[in-house]
Amino acid sequence: MSAVQQSRINVMTPWLGVEEVAAVTAVIESGWVAQGPRVAEFERSFARAMQATDAVAVSNCTTALHLALLVAGVRAGDDVVVPSFSFIATANAPTYVGARPVFAEVDALTGNVTATSVAAAITPWTRAVIVVDQGGVPVDLDAVRAVCDPRDIVVIEDAACGAGSTYKGRPVGAGAQLAAWSFHPRKILTTGEGGMLTTSNPEWAARARMLREHAMSVSAADRHAALVSPPEEYSEIGFNFRMTDLQAAIGIVQLAKLPEAVARRRAIAARYRRELGGVPGLRLVDDPPWGTSNFQSLWVEVADPYPLDREQVLLALAEAGISARRGIMSAHRQSPYRHLAGHGTLPVTERLTDRTLILPLFHTMTAADQDRVIAVLRGPVGG
Repeated sequence: MSAVQQSRINVMTPWLGVEEVAAVTAVIESGWVAQGPRVAEFERSFARAMQATDAVAVSNCTTALHLALLVAGVRAGDDVVVPSFSFIATANAPTYVGARPVFAEVDALTGNVTATSVAAAITPWTRAVIVVDQGGVPVDLDAVRAVCDPRDIVVIEDAACGAGSTYKGRPVGAGAQLAAWSFHPRKILTTGEGGMLTTSNPEWAARARMLREHAMSVSAADRHAALVSPPEEYSEIGFNFRMTDLQAAIGIVQLAKLPEAVARRRAIAARYRRELGGVPGLRLVDDPPWGTSNFQSLWVEVADPYPLDREQVLLALAEAGISARRGIMSAHRQSPYRHLAGHGTLPVTERLTDRTLILPLFHTMTAADQDRVIAVLRGPVGG
């Protein structure tokens, strides 16, 4: 059978079904589709699931990071330590508040910053550090906080990929002062677009709720629920970072399915490791000693003595009708940030960016689908 005749295998397919359709239909029939009761319910449920004190629903993870920096007191002229090995939004968020991103190196095995690399990147002007659970692999948060807390540096966890991952037996983000989450379609828990800010500080949560709605003194939900709307005041410049009840309704259903989704993804990832673990030159990311990954992205590093390079592997997969993706980008190589870190200053970051790719992995992936991927990867070594 030719590649044209074979069905395409996507790198990721959202797990959506009749429950999500019913939830959205109920919201439409209620007549209240903007931020309202479903958003409030989703916030409560998400905070409970992630063992957070407060959860604030927002339009996406980038706006969650933006609000996290603002409520943490990061201002123009401050430095914020971030990994370059991350989607560019991690570096963009400090820039939005006038701060300077300072790039830290990552660990070769996990793709995450470490206490050592963060300590090396701290400057006299560092006000915050953003750590990332890259691809769902939990960062060693306690070790980083041991470096930052004595210096009064706020640690923000970019848990965009982390829903369903664990750190020392708890959900990732549970031990963070602030954590930002993504519900993009490529994430395990999706609302189409959307995000969440969780925090252990009720004052920060209250300010984030206000800032997401133009810094209004009265929420839009309370204003619209009242027959006579109370006057509102605006104490500072805010933003339109709201989530809708339509998105939240999907999120409530997705949150209930999260344990099953993670279990399924971990089973698929385990089979990939069994079948590909002995292939010379291929290294699949795995759980670190301190936690478990949801394998939101299962990346593999391609190196000698594997006979193909990363680009050739991507081409071979594409010829077989399989969509894979290049690994995580290096933000410091992009035009807005090239002046902050020169070529070769982050060697592990650059090596992982150049040599890794993300394999297809999704809830409804069949054994036959996975066999096709495995066959392509084992083919060059006669497997």
